[in-house]
Amino acid sequence: MARRSRARRSPLIALMSLALLGGAVVAAPSAGAAEQPVIGKPTLDRDGCARIEKSLPTLADWPKVESRFKGKTGDEARIAQILGGMTLEEKVGQMTQPEIAAITPDEVRQYSIGSVLNGGGSWPNQDKHASQQDWLKLADSYWDAAKTSRTKIPVIWGIDAVHGNNNVYGATVFPHNIGLGAAHDPCLVRDISAATARQIRATGQDWAFAPTLAVVRDDRWGRTYEGFSEDPRITRAYGYEAINGLQDGSTKRIGYNGVIGTAKHFIGDGGTLKGQDQGVNPSSEAEMINVHGQGYYGALAAGSQTVMVSFNSWTNAELGIDEGKLHGSDKALNQILKGKMGFDGLVVSDWNGIGQVPGCTNASCPQAINAGIDIVMVPHDWKAFIANTVAQVNGGQIPVSRIDDAVTRILRVKLRSGLYESQKPSDRSYANSDDALKETWLARDAVRSSQTLLKNNGNVLPLKPKSKVLVVGKSADSIQNQTGGWTLSWQGTGNTNADFPNATSILTGLKQQLGDVNVTFDEKGDADPKGYDAVIAVIGETPYAEGVGDLTRKTLEASKLYPEDLAVLDKVRGKGAPVVTVYVGGRPLYMNKEINRSDAFVAAWLPGTEGGGVADVLVKGGFKGTLPYSWPKSACQTPLNAGSAEYDPLFKLGYGLKTGQRVTVGQLDETVGPMACGSTGGGGTATEDLEVFNRTDVAPYKGFIGSAQNWGGTEIGPDGAASHAEIAVVQSDVNVQQDGLKATWTGTGPAQLYFQNPAGTNDLRGYLNADAALEFDTIVQEAPANRTVISMHCVYPCFSEVNATKLFTDLAGAPKSTVKIPVSCFANGLDLENINTPFLVYTDGKFSASFANMRWVPKGAQDPDARPCSSLS
Repeated sequence: MARRSRARRSPLIALMSLALLGGAVVAAPSAGAAEQPVIGKPTLDRDGCARIEKSLPTLADWPKVESRFKGKTGDEARIAQILGGMTLEEKVGQMTQPEIAAITPDEVRQYSIGSVLNGGGSWPNQDKHASQQDWLKLADSYWDAAKTSRTKIPVIWGIDAVHGNNNVYGATVFPHNIGLGAAHDPCLVRDISAATARQIRATGQDWAFAPTLAVVRDDRWGRTYEGFSEDPRITRAYGYEAINGLQDGSTKRIGYNGVIGTAKHFIGDGGTLKGQDQGVNPSSEAEMINVHGQGYYGALAAGSQTVMVSFNSWTNAELGIDEGKLHGSDKALNQILKGKMGFDGLVVSDWNGIGQVPGCTNASCPQAINAGIDIVMVPHDWKAFIANTVAQVNGGQIPVSRIDDAVTRILRVKLRSGLYESQKPSDRSYANSDDALKETWLARDAVRSSQTLLKNNGNVLPLKPKSKVLVVGKSADSIQNQTGGWTLSWQGTGNTNADFPNATSILTGLKQQLGDVNVTFDEKGDADPKGYDAVIAVIGETPYAEGVGDLTRKTLEASKLYPEDLAVLDKVRGKGAPVVTVYVGGRPLYMNKEINRSDAFVAAWLPGTEGGGVADVLVKGGFKGTLPYSWPKSACQTPLNAGSAEYDPLFKLGYGLKTGQRVTVGQLDETVGPMACGSTGGGGTATEDLEVFNRTDVAPYKGFIGSAQNWGGTEIGPDGAASHAEIAVVQSDVNVQQDGLKATWTGTGPAQLYFQNPAGTNDLRGYLNADAALEFDTIVQEAPANRTVISMHCVYPCFSEVNATKLFTDLAGAPKSTVKIPVSCFANGLDLENINTPFLVYTDGKFSASFANMRWVPKGAQDPDARPCSSLS
């Protein structure tokens, strides 16, 4: 479907007040404050889209949000009639959301399941190249099963379509949200969201888990690229238009062009300490209202029918805030979202999110349901969840009225979605339409609009027509790198260009613009630049999603994260041809060295499958993008947000050069930053956690298994797997999806799981000085048959160990536990100045346990639940 033409908006670069954009605390409402504010339809710009306001008023309380979506007269009576005919088991089935790999159509019918989902990297028949027909066939089978159940309530299928229908082979993938934030164009967000809805309908789903409305405060967060901006003005306007586009502007029934949208993640996921995914947001309530709430005011006003709860906690002891995990927060969900804000749609949990509430498991959490969660995303343990929840209702832990309210909301959304009047998925509009999956023109336009020019000394850009260029860098011909996380797979990894049959890389786009004969590609930069008009270096981040991308214990220094990029630039600079660097990545990084080696520097963000849009602007000009996030001038300059005290970025929020603009960027300071932001060892006192494994290896450490088969160590692969006869390791879920490693000792001989710095040792004396603890999360599947130890090595045979046999035996069969062992328990005989192996588990008998989030935590030994050394002798 063609996108309507429209005039382009001029970027608004005006900054908001200190209270709204900075880290300062917004004043709390005083006693006798004015009546509750009301927010409804936003002011529209000249193109008919939500206007990005020059400033936003400071709110003293959570506003009542007037939704444009009212449904049809008679809906509530119809809901009450359906509800009255349901059994308790059928009601709980409606509240249950399994993953497609874990439930059959017959089970959907048998258990009256209300919704299913597919996670990132889950496809029909587990086939990454599943066709539209494969998707539709599975959608039809779930639909038919639900329609032939006793209640005949239609099932809805939710999908993480966060930048297009990104799970589907052959679908156009749009720029990630950070790029859309750079475009500064709410109409573009509306159009992309509408196109995404058509893509979703083409494969038979009903529900998009989008948009993300995080106002990101610390760019070390691994989901920074999922946020539109650090600027809540942008997030508010974009939230309105994203829902408007997904739901086809509906007010009574979502029409043939739309799908159900989701405002996520409620609330404050972008404001956690140190940018830690699923961490603690310490904001005051006023900050939550005026910063982190803004995107929801837009999305709910547009009629968002669902809200997804955030994994993060909301805690600040000094302010008396102790909501803990938001999945269990009555205040956040019942009192604020459903109460004060007046949200009448359904609240859905995140993936196994209820299991993070203290006292809960993935399959049991009365607190979360009582707090206001209506649909529980319980991918694999759904049968146990149903049984537990029914028992908890019958036992009085969950009121029947809460179950009835949840199902009322679910039925309300299903009526408003139009599913009761709908045909099966394969007979709906856009089903089987290959054209609906391909939105290349719109995607390419979005890429062009997002390109942000940070440096253009000597007006190197745009390139002259027919310029002869040397193209270098790992991301020039990598569609995997330019699409990033949440693309075909959860992490966006494991893909090749062949997995994107309708895509163009940046290299391909340059050849389209300049002609094949004028473009030479040498990824490593070994070719001589002499004789070329320019060198185009395409560098930057490689794909990641969620906490895997966290830099919580690292710095923003690009040359340490991706040293191969600086090496390429060093090879080509000063060789007679100007160097144009294109940065592909999901957040601003400290890149002074890389910028200094470049005559021109472009932030291309994560452009998606239309890399040709990057090339279009390099050759033809027309730079329009402006920074949606402030750009740091040093490695640890984070958090960095416009309006905050001592705000001094390298490039300010809203900065972006236009074609022909004459601004010279001088030589930048190249001071090398620390390994981490904060003290992590040495002879002083450590203040930062030393992470060893957090969903993946944390540099400089790598995971290994060792046994008689190879005591030198077999590295655990990127898929989380390694195997010897004596021990095998696979990925597992401990806290969240695929965050742990399950190690199984077979009992055929001694073996060990360990994490080691293969390059040498680290001085970790500061952790003993800080009274630190070795901490890890574990689920013990099988108690150890023989003596089992946890040890640390200072280059074997220098090591120290504790006896953990009883520890693991006591934990066998229990839910996830966090183990805390004081580092002082290992101090006898351990040279803490030369540690190369900070975590090792060894046994020679049968044993099976999952391990996650291994780290050394300052002051952890002082926690009441830290293990006494005497218990480990």
